[in-house]
Amino acid sequence: MGSSGTFSVNVKKRDIITAELPVQNHWLPMSNLDLLLPSLDFGVFFCYKNSLPLDESLNIVKKSLAEALATFYPLSGEIVRNKLGEPELHCNNRGVDFIHAYADMELKNIDLYHPDESVEGKLVPVKTQGVLAVQVTELSCGGLVIGCTSDHRVADAHSINAFLTAWAELAQSKPISNLPSFRRSMLNPRRPPITNTFYNTLYLPLSSLPPPRLSTPTDPLISRIYYMEAKDITHLQTTSSFNGNPKRSKLVSFTAFLWKIMAECEDGLNTCKMGVVVDGREKLENISFDKLSLSNSMQNYFGNVLSIPYGEANSSELKERSLGLVAEMVHDFVRPAMTEEHFLGLIDWVELNRPETAMVKVYAKMDENDGEAIVVSSGQRFPVDGIDFGWGKPHFGSYHFPWGGQTGYVMPMPSTRKNGDWIVYMHLLEKHLDLVETKGRNVFKPLTPAYLNL
Repeated sequence: MGSSGTFSVNVKKRDIITAELPVQNHWLPMSNLDLLLPSLDFGVFFCYKNSLPLDESLNIVKKSLAEALATFYPLSGEIVRNKLGEPELHCNNRGVDFIHAYADMELKNIDLYHPDESVEGKLVPVKTQGVLAVQVTELSCGGLVIGCTSDHRVADAHSINAFLTAWAELAQSKPISNLPSFRRSMLNPRRPPITNTFYNTLYLPLSSLPPPRLSTPTDPLISRIYYMEAKDITHLQTTSSFNGNPKRSKLVSFTAFLWKIMAECEDGLNTCKMGVVVDGREKLENISFDKLSLSNSMQNYFGNVLSIPYGEANSSELKERSLGLVAEMVHDFVRPAMTEEHFLGLIDWVELNRPETAMVKVYAKMDENDGEAIVVSSGQRFPVDGIDFGWGKPHFGSYHFPWGGQTGYVMPMPSTRKNGDWIVYMHLLEKHLDLVETKGRNVFKPLTPAYLNL
């Protein structure tokens, strides 16, 4: 790929897209689970090999975005602070920043394996205001890239997936298949909230963090995109379930494999932390208010419904253990979060600590001897195949989440090949990426245009 991945993007026009229908000016509180998220943006982008005539494509995208914002109106608002200093959504139809850009580059020459150079700030916009920013980049080959950046405090990946799907449906003049629910009472704390010190092991108030060590240099994290073939994913699952071990999910087996790789760069004295993002919607389905109304189902709830349990282990122990035993460790620290009570208790824990801001403990380095950490988030429900605006399905799509800090982030997603392969976005320390490309080179393969048939 080399220099073929180097290109510049020129902005041709900037607009603000507001909801097509009037939106009543009102305030929408954050749920207790939203309050666990820091001020953090994440991106997503889709690559289309060919499109309709450019003006027609742009008109479709902009018109359907305005229609989608009428239903997903919080994305057209902005975040402000209330008198307690907590963030709230001002649903004022401020609008979405919309950028039309051009890159003198063919899709087949974009180096997607190195997204820091090809995607960051080029194909995925930098959001400066509001909740959502959208960019449409036309390419010299006639292709298009549609990139979005959204505020994580407003929506998790599940919610953004629902928005993207609805946006594409409206572009094809179809009705929205799953209407969102913004009913915050679905995540209200219990009265009185129930105290459970277990959550102190997973989350901590920001006030308990040690002061930053200004003299300590921080190594930047680097993004890469790989693909995994279905046979290698299945092999990991089979290996982790070998010799009498219970059959583990593909995600648990994948996480265990990554954890063992990560341990290889430690000296045996350090610990390695591995977290897994758990979506609580299915766990909380019993609290839906109206069983006859799909829009009041937790599956349609728009916001954040996440918890991040994690495990910590000595690196030498991880290296010595079989993949099956490490998969058992992953299963054991994830299992407590797979219940309704876990999420109800987490909502209560936030309530008991408000207005103190809290964060996920796996992100925190409490002292200089703390080991490195990675968080794995499953993107298996990423609807890449459904984001068709009327000129065909994407040839590629991925999340883009260089979230800063020193905690690594990994998201496996389905491949557009629809053959069981995975696309894997990684944002890791360089020493961990080096191990991925040596110890894991038979599993993690650099994404190439040849793989995507571009």
